[in-house]
Amino acid sequence: MEKQNVYGKPVTLGNIVKFAVPTIAMTVFMSFYTMVDGLFVSNLIGTDALSAINLTAPVIQLVTAVSTMLATGGSAVIMKKMGERKTDEAKEDFTFLILVNVIVGIVMCAAGYMAMDAVFAGMNLSADVEGYCVEYLSRYLVFTVPILLMNNFTLYMIASEKATLSLICSVTGGILNIVLDYVFIAGFDMGISGAAVATGLGYSVTAVVGLAVFCRKKNLLHFRKLVFRLKVLANAAANGCSEMATALVTGIITMMFNWTMLAYAGEDGVAAVTIIMYVLMFASSLYTGYSYGVAPMLSFYHGEQNFGKLRKLVWISIKVIAAISGITAAASVWLTRPLVSVFARPDNPVYDLAVTGNRICTLALFFIGFNIFASGMFTALSNGIVSAVLAFSRSFVFMLAAMLTLPLILGVNGVWLATPAAELMALALSAFMFLKYRKRYGY
Repeated sequence: MEKQNVYGKPVTLGNIVKFAVPTIAMTVFMSFYTMVDGLFVSNLIGTDALSAINLTAPVIQLVTAVSTMLATGGSAVIMKKMGERKTDEAKEDFTFLILVNVIVGIVMCAAGYMAMDAVFAGMNLSADVEGYCVEYLSRYLVFTVPILLMNNFTLYMIASEKATLSLICSVTGGILNIVLDYVFIAGFDMGISGAAVATGLGYSVTAVVGLAVFCRKKNLLHFRKLVFRLKVLANAAANGCSEMATALVTGIITMMFNWTMLAYAGEDGVAAVTIIMYVLMFASSLYTGYSYGVAPMLSFYHGEQNFGKLRKLVWISIKVIAAISGITAAASVWLTRPLVSVFARPDNPVYDLAVTGNRICTLALFFIGFNIFASGMFTALSNGIVSAVLAFSRSFVFMLAAMLTLPLILGVNGVWLATPAAELMALALSAFMFLKYRKRYGY
């Protein structure tokens, strides 16, 4: 069987990289969606509009949080059943979870429209920035269901040995987003709403292709007769709650960053935060892509009780992440000014703020990869509780502590230093959990 050939291969660096590279490339292109919006918006509309994109991020992160929970948690549950040879049951659960995504997407879209005006009215923003926020988010919410399906189909394509197709969808969506950004903003003069529509249509590529792919019965995973198993939904939600926590608290922390920067540097500070987040988002996409790429293998070997392969996969992964960490940190320092200048010109006050911030935040790149992999590993091993503790501590507890103390001592530089400080504390916790559960899982 094709599945046995893929998961039965020896665990070597070459085979792991071959399996994970399409996923890494895919997540990098996915990160480009938001970055491309920022690029066109900042250059064709202005930094006020760029600030608005960041101010809408917490709401968008809520959508991402739910879809990530269902995608990562569901994938781990289903691939574990595949490893246990419960293939029919796994396909029925897959069908059920996709339907859940559609229903959740509709509910979230409606809730977003009802709460949107009140959320931005309470931020004391300038009239222009508040207008940009409402305009961008109102268009973005239209694509809530395709976004949820995109996040899910991305992981299920990988689990179904179609990582290359997933990559092609992401690349196609990214290119479509770039082209439509220019057409809608510069050509049709749609302003910031054009950027939102372009992003939504880019996301929709994977959603449409995924629906077509998983209707075909010859695939490893495909739609079956619907069977409602609420226990499966509960297991998927519990297993993916760590990834949900990461995305959700990222939105909360983004709000804190925005409020703090509004206090210390005004709306220029919010624009600078946006640029720094793009750099961190790009680097994090490498680690996230790798973790997503090897997650089905971890889940499969765990279900198969193949401790030898599981152990080798984990330790090779740690070495790969260490190498990526060093490369991304060096590149971030070296390319700071060129990266920032893409979004803000040197005569713009946002430029100096962002250059300083990026150089300080680069320290976080030495730690982020290990923390992302640790959380993803425990999710793949069906230990959602430990994964949630790691993710929540890293993204919220440690960030909250750093954000409440460092800016009071160091001012704006304290805001930038909060991320590296939180990631360092999270690394210590990840190492502790990794060693504590080493014997239980045999890695």
